[in-house]
Amino acid sequence: MSDVLIADDSEFMRNLLREILEEDHNIVGEVENGVEAVETYKEAEPDLVMMDIVMPIRDGIEATDEIKTSNPEANVIMCTSVGQEEKMKEAVKAGADGYITKPFQKPSVMEAIEDVVPS
Repeated sequence: MSDVLIADDSEFMRNLLREILEEDHNIVGEVENGVEAVETYKEAEPDLVMMDIVMPIRDGIEATDEIKTSNPEANVIMCTSVGQEEKMKEAVKAGADGYITKPFQKPSVMEAIEDVVPS
């Protein structure tokens, strides 16, 4: 069972991801911006971060870059809305390991995680 950090500025999306993940994973934190994501990552050292791209204060791309710079082994899956292809390219450059598209469906979320963090 891997430890997962959820970073999304939408409480609805955090709740949805938690419901999908909590059966098979340990949720070590839920944060709503990129600054909190980096701080919580350093404290909790989760196996995986589910990172929203668009968040206040610091976006998911900047947060991913900072996490990957401090720990190149970190696993980050970006959560993106349809139509954010350009941002997705930036996220991959920043080191994202995979991505899922909103609205989330449990099979696609689980498949993305298995691709990045083999159980």
